[in-house]
Amino acid sequence: MAQSKALLVLENFIGGKFIPCSSYIDSYNPSTGDVYCKVPDSGKEEVEAAVKAAKDAFPIWSSKSPWERSQILNKLADLIEHDLEAFAQAESKDQGKTITFARTVDIPRTVYNFRFFASSILHHITECTEMATMGCVHYTSRAPVGVAGLISPWNLPLYLLTWKIAPAIACGNTVVAKPSEMTSVTAWMMCKLLEKAGVPDGVVNIVFGTGAKAGEALVCHPDVPLVSFTGSTLTAQRITEKSAPHCKRLSLELGGKNPAIIFDDADLSQCIPTTLRSSFANQGEICLCTSRIFVQRGIYSEFLKRFVAEAKKWKTGNPSDPTVDVGALISKEHLEKVRNYVKKAQAEGARVLCGEGVDALDLPPGNQKGYFMLPTVIAEVKDESCCMQEEIFGPVTCVVAFDTEEEVIKRANGVKYGLAATVWSSNVGRVHRVAHRLQSGLVWTNCWLVRDLNLPFGGMKASGIGREGAKDSYEFFTEVKTITIKH
Repeated sequence: MAQSKALLVLENFIGGKFIPCSSYIDSYNPSTGDVYCKVPDSGKEEVEAAVKAAKDAFPIWSSKSPWERSQILNKLADLIEHDLEAFAQAESKDQGKTITFARTVDIPRTVYNFRFFASSILHHITECTEMATMGCVHYTSRAPVGVAGLISPWNLPLYLLTWKIAPAIACGNTVVAKPSEMTSVTAWMMCKLLEKAGVPDGVVNIVFGTGAKAGEALVCHPDVPLVSFTGSTLTAQRITEKSAPHCKRLSLELGGKNPAIIFDDADLSQCIPTTLRSSFANQGEICLCTSRIFVQRGIYSEFLKRFVAEAKKWKTGNPSDPTVDVGALISKEHLEKVRNYVKKAQAEGARVLCGEGVDALDLPPGNQKGYFMLPTVIAEVKDESCCMQEEIFGPVTCVVAFDTEEEVIKRANGVKYGLAATVWSSNVGRVHRVAHRLQSGLVWTNCWLVRDLNLPFGGMKASGIGREGAKDSYEFFTEVKTITIKH
């Protein structure tokens, strides 16, 4: 572990070796506001070296059987699981999330990503048809594409990075990955385990740095035929523009402005705790978080009263305290952005019922300069308000009343995003009806964030292009060829 003035100094991982960089970016501990890590500020030169290493490794890796690749993925999963506590501590410190969330969600899901794709790669089948009258048999074959460029965000750092790396390498591709410059430590830690897992040099390359420099160099590289990106819609627009001249294959998983629709026959004893989680888990920094809650008028007052009372019980503080529910937001700038949304809502005449600007934030002495915010509930917000239209990505949710099913479907669909939605009702016919009409890539009814990785994940409208999952990721990370044999 390289140290400089007690700061952690990361290095790029290219061709199986850690390589120092000529310049570095400060990375902050969100819970204290202190610089604790130096991250390489990579650019064209480093990306060029990483792409070359990935290209050189491709022939050998792509010629391995799915079974051989599967064994290596499972070994890597075992090694990460063995160090689960160290990874969880690092993720919590680097991102600001609670240690409990890192221990129970981020790192276990990272392990499962590798195990899942290690298994699924063994079970895909190709198609075959016969045209007896023509004396022909047609069949399909699938082959890895080449070097995959993978760009992952800061909210679920290793979880979302490995959700891309695992299927890419399982399919026989090699990768150049760029994690967020704000949350790079766990990716760097994982690199230390690759050789022991049996991953050949150059199969997984990690280049650290900003989107503007390292990310752009990766997206523009002519030898990177496919790019998988999770992050903001704005960045995705730039990736699309930069990829167009090369006709690259893109998978874009973007933002959401996710509605929860709560009908008057909902079981509030289940609905309220789950909707609190869907609003405030991971400080509301999950693309699937609920930020618009539509409650049928008959139960609106009761729901609001109970929801606010429970939100006030959520404990905000030092992420390393296992009793804390809400950790720190990712950065000072992001905290200000989220706070400004609350100020705009107040200026528009909305009511802030708890949290930001209403309740006192009581932090331990060591966390006074951290980027903390209380769970915040806003009521009486107009649908056209920026708080109801734009992704806030923080511990803020808006609660509004509705009267009819027809009305709420129209209002729920009235944003540019279409990632996820939740529907709460005990009427089976209604949940099916509403689910079909919502413009969302995922609809949960009477639950939230229950995932089967076999099934497609992704959004409609400005929430993205393409899907991820067992079959979808396999199709994205492979090229299909139709072969016809006349006999």
